[in-house]
Amino acid sequence: MTVESSEAAYRTLDELAAAPLWRHYGSLFSPEPRSVALPHRWDYAALRPLMLHFTRTLSLDEAERRVLMLVNPGMQDPPATVNSLFAGIQIILPGETAQAHRHTANAFRFIIEGASAYTTVDGERLHMNPGDLLLTPGWHWHDHRHEGNDPMMWLDGLDFPLTNAFEAGFFELFGDRAQKSLVPDDLSSRRFIHGRLNPAWEQPERLSSPVGNYPWRETEQAFAAIADDAEGSESEGIVLEYTNPWTGGSVLPTMDCRISRLRPHFHGQPRRTTASAVLHVVQGHGHVEIGEERFDFGPKDVIAVPGWQPYRLVNPTAEDTFVFSYSNRPALQALGMWRDDQPGPEA
Repeated sequence: MTVESSEAAYRTLDELAAAPLWRHYGSLFSPEPRSVALPHRWDYAALRPLMLHFTRTLSLDEAERRVLMLVNPGMQDPPATVNSLFAGIQIILPGETAQAHRHTANAFRFIIEGASAYTTVDGERLHMNPGDLLLTPGWHWHDHRHEGNDPMMWLDGLDFPLTNAFEAGFFELFGDRAQKSLVPDDLSSRRFIHGRLNPAWEQPERLSSPVGNYPWRETEQAFAAIADDAEGSESEGIVLEYTNPWTGGSVLPTMDCRISRLRPHFHGQPRRTTASAVLHVVQGHGHVEIGEERFDFGPKDVIAVPGWQPYRLVNPTAEDTFVFSYSNRPALQALGMWRDDQPGPEA
């Protein structure tokens, strides 16, 4: 075949599903990461009435998962909150249940409000209270039931954007609507919650943490024990990480979970990492500066922090502020892509 001109050559390349690298080099190999996600804040006080509205207008048959997806303005198709991570707010009413299922994606629930509901994971009932962190690791059966009197709401965190990007997503329904209770309630938490004392008769069998629920009461006790006797992190305050007791690492192989106490008048140092993160304000007020933007936040708000954008946490008030966060740092570290512009103990 004789090619008469470069224009004809380029047309032929299109027909052959090929492309010249030299025309795309700059977009494929940028000097530094450029996230398509945008910094954003979701106002919980504005979303809550909408969630309550849909509990009145949609039955479980119409929407078994009443979840408001927190869709980043820069990542709407397919929807995601930041790169590789999803956040949503789910609500259930008294007496409601969910069809038991499992999926490849790792997930967790951070409880926002309500009481007397439980999540069952592989036959273990995990009771939910505000501030609790519950894990539903990938390919583990889970469902829930609400036996209380008021609406129950929680923050859903999942890594399905990453799972789907790898084209590795599977989903399966359980044979019955709900699982039977196979072990005493909250047994995993009661086995592992005692400091660094782990049950010696067990051996680790999975990458995710064996702890089903990290109760808020234990988190409060940890912060109270530290009090003001530690300086903490210059960027995140008194920051604690929820860990896998077998490895000391992250609770899930693709997501880490942390919680920060920002003391009164805390002004954090700016920081940026290659990890994308989602922040959830558990208690208090303040603001976060992300790049050139500032977002004032209040209780239960959710904030997207795209990767490799400088961010700074500030609590200008006279009261403590607590911020829960999760990121895709473990996945980046496993792939050798983690980078921090403040390397050192905080990394």
